[in-house]
Amino acid sequence: MTPWLTVIGITEKGLAGLSTETLAYIDDAQVLVGGKRHLEKISTTTAIVIDWRDGLDAAHNKIYEHTGQRVVVIASGDPLHYGIGARLVERFGVDAIHFIPSPGAFSLAAARMGWSLPDVTCLTVHGRPLEAVNLHLYPKAKLLLLSWNGATPKALVELLAAKGFGDSRVSVLEHMDGDDENRVDGLAHNWPHDQNANLNTIAVECIAGPEAQFWSRVPGLPEAAYQQDGQITKREVRAATLAALTPLPGQTLWDVGAGSGAVGIEWMRMDTHNHAIAFEHDTTKIDIIERNAKNLGVPMLKIISGDFLDNVQNFDQSPDAIFIGGGVSDPKVLNACWDRLSTNGRMVANGVTVEAHHALMNFNLKYSGELVRISVARSGNVGRMTALRPMMDVLQLKVTK
Repeated sequence: MTPWLTVIGITEKGLAGLSTETLAYIDDAQVLVGGKRHLEKISTTTAIVIDWRDGLDAAHNKIYEHTGQRVVVIASGDPLHYGIGARLVERFGVDAIHFIPSPGAFSLAAARMGWSLPDVTCLTVHGRPLEAVNLHLYPKAKLLLLSWNGATPKALVELLAAKGFGDSRVSVLEHMDGDDENRVDGLAHNWPHDQNANLNTIAVECIAGPEAQFWSRVPGLPEAAYQQDGQITKREVRAATLAALTPLPGQTLWDVGAGSGAVGIEWMRMDTHNHAIAFEHDTTKIDIIERNAKNLGVPMLKIISGDFLDNVQNFDQSPDAIFIGGGVSDPKVLNACWDRLSTNGRMVANGVTVEAHHALMNFNLKYSGELVRISVARSGNVGRMTALRPMMDVLQLKVTK
């Protein structure tokens, strides 16, 4: 298939930064697509013009009407790095598209900072929750962030200060590669600017203070990392549970009877491409799950309130893994999860009560999984001496479909 859709990335230099060969695509276009800022860089054209003002889906529908014509999309920098490129491929297929990228914001920012891109974490908070940054805060981390607007730098430094990273060095790079390029530097704790240019990229060198809050990506975070009412899968059991679930990048977990949300949260923390849905019927715990997800850097955790057996009917896609922490003693919950689990998916369920043990053993007899008893004891003081205090044993079922 001959590509009919050309996606051209530009910098703030506009058309002046493009080669003669690339400019020919724009001059020859029958349809031009882009945002207002990009289209304004093209002074004259006889092409039909489509912009994003009514949303991506509406624009994509209009592009589809011109299938086979010479369609050119003007985008920012590298369209396949947090740009429009992936959505276009999803809609029209890669065979229909010819990409011509320019240096993206991350490459330009790394060049300004003298940072090696493989050593930098590249993020976007453009249209995404700022709390996602929390996942990437640790001493000496280097971050590059695509901003949402001119207020983003101020909001980010406030987040850094609140997390104990107030001494972090922050640089705001405005209108890179354009006539209005500007750079503003400072420390997070005394950042003097309430507003920067709307078009900006932020560079952060994380410096942790004595009260800094940051956590490992390894499963089994201490209970102190969470807001919780005591009903939380303990860290030793949680680590074993995540190991049994065997997360792989890009996979989806259902956390059934999520409680504090710990298992789903740590599933997502292991890889930024992972997804999780937390099912919880206790409405008092929904806010707790949401706060924990934001605080631990995975605000995109999806939370479903209400009875699991009622809600499960609303989901068409099958998860790659399911963890059952609540409702284990109900065979209907176990069977509903098993029915919805994808082929080769993993289901892990933990039970502490006799009724839960009975349900898990019966299920295991039917589906030939693996049962493991997890016994944990923690040290505590007994007068001037130290003793190990046992916690309730957990019977864990693991079964692959």
